[in-house]
Amino acid sequence: MAEDPEVLRYSAFAATAEGGNPAGVVLDASRLDDAAMQRIAAEVGYSETAFVVGQDADEPTYRVRFWSPAAEVPFCGHATVATAVALAERDGPGHVAFETLGGRVELRSATDETGTVTVSFTSVDPEVRDIDDEVRDGLLALLGLTGADLDPRFPVREAYAGNWHPIVVIAERDLFHQFRFLPADVAAIMRELGWLGTVTVLHELRPGVFEARNLFPVGRITEDPATGSAAASTGAYLREHGYLERTIRIEQGRHVGRPSALVVTIPDSGGIEVTGGATRIR
Repeated sequence: MAEDPEVLRYSAFAATAEGGNPAGVVLDASRLDDAAMQRIAAEVGYSETAFVVGQDADEPTYRVRFWSPAAEVPFCGHATVATAVALAERDGPGHVAFETLGGRVELRSATDETGTVTVSFTSVDPEVRDIDDEVRDGLLALLGLTGADLDPRFPVREAYAGNWHPIVVIAERDLFHQFRFLPADVAAIMRELGWLGTVTVLHELRPGVFEARNLFPVGRITEDPATGSAAASTGAYLREHGYLERTIRIEQGRHVGRPSALVVTIPDSGGIEVTGGATRIR
């Protein structure tokens, strides 16, 4: 029986040395079948592991798949950044593209004078859609919230930039930090509605800066420390609702002890750009 390929481990979007969202990266997964990728992702135990399953011979385009410990997901932002950093460390910085189940993602990497790699990825063309009133009210109830708790400028919607994310914006900061949820119940509604990313809960700290809690009760964790796909979806959501700031900072991970920061650039149209780095976990 052939040995499994090497699994690299990175922490993406870290705001402190102890922060960020860990991801597994397998740079040569061309010989792995679905069962093997699922098994490796479960053994790694991170929220997602990325598998590079092929490369275009004529251009720097890679076919990448993402697996949580429980299932395959179409797209994962922090694992995308981790994979791009791993490729830049191996091959040098520059432009690459990932073909994912969620669509084609363009990436640019750069290295500073210390050797630190920063990656910016541009999401697929996003979508924002209304959410059924009954679904909205059921979700809010699972979070112990009502419509009166929401920021009136930002209605609950679903946004897509590789994965569908329901987006909830809470008006009061204390409530944002204090709300509780039952992971099993939230996981059930996510499975029922095909929310393969996270439930994204936000609070605007000040213009251009949001704090995020991304609920992800489908693996060994219940909240994601940093979520690139949700950050891109948030950018699309804010653009749809006429938000004036075009570069925003999303602070995440405080509630799980892994502070993270994601920078989101919102163009007038097209894909949303998310920027961050990843550090190798030795």
